[in-house]
This record gives sequence, structure tokens and C-alpha cells, in this order.
Amino acid sequence: MTEKKEIILTGEGMQKLKDELEFLKTVRRPEVSEKIKIARGFGDLSENAEYDEAKKEQAEVEERVQVLEQMLKYARVLDESEIDNDTVGLGARVKLWDEEFEEEVEYFIVGTTEADPMNNKLSVESPVGKALTGKKKDDTVTVMTPGGEVIYKIIDISR
Repeated sequence: MTEKKEIILTGEGMQKLKDELEFLKTVRRPEVSEKIKIARGFGDLSENAEYDEAKKEQAEVEERVQVLEQMLKYARVLDESEIDNDTVGLGARVKLWDEEFEEEVEYFIVGTTEADPMNNKLSVESPVGKALTGKKKDDTVTVMTPGGEVIYKIIDISR
């Protein structure tokens, strides 16, 4: 049997997963169950598109519940004392100077589970996250991204 990899999350990330699981169990399951019940009332299940769709939705909800339960089983919240303010790593907030656009940007370095680039949460395993990891304030970092080469100067590192 393979050993499961520990999932390290921020406190916010852990809460988000717990909230999603609770929503699926207390809201989505009953909604889908009601859809199935209503669709059964339409008669012949072999040609009942509403029933088929509701069963498909039920399978998706149950699959996501299992995934979340598995993730939470192996998840651990990153302890603030583990975050080093001198170097970039998981849990760090990093202010950068983007050389090309001549603007300041800020990223929060998170685990892959919490990554949300649209909200400036970058995975520690993303190209930018990897390039920044272990670097210090005032270091300049060149990153090969899908959009091309990007050069950042680290302005500040915080929790």
C-alpha cells in the first residue's frame, strides 16, 4: 500500500476545504436526492433524462466528498512558526517588483491545493513559486513562464 503525501495548508485553506465539504453534505446531497426523487416520478427510468442527469450529479457530488475527506485526512495547517520571514517559502507573502511592467505585485505562496492565481495565490510548485522559493529580500529572480521570461526583484517577505 502506498503512503499518502501530507497536504500542508494555510488556516484559511483548511477552513475553505471544511466549508466546501460541509456544504456538499448538508446542501448539495439533499438537493440532488430531491432531484432524483422527482425524476423517478416521471416514470420509465430507462428513458428518463432528468433521472440520468440527477444520478450523474449525485456521482459527482459523492466523488468530490470523497476527495475532500481524503485531503482533509492527510492535511495539516502550516504553523506560523514554520514560516521564515527571511526567505521565500510556503506560507510567505512576497512583494515583488516586476521589471517588465515596472509595477509592484504581491503573491501569497501556498500549497497546490490552495493555488488561485486570479487571487494572487501561487503554488509553491508553480514556475514563479519554484523560482522564488529559498530566495531572500533584494534577490532578483528570472522565471520562465508560459508567457515568456519574467524578472522580479524581491521587495519584502512577510507572513
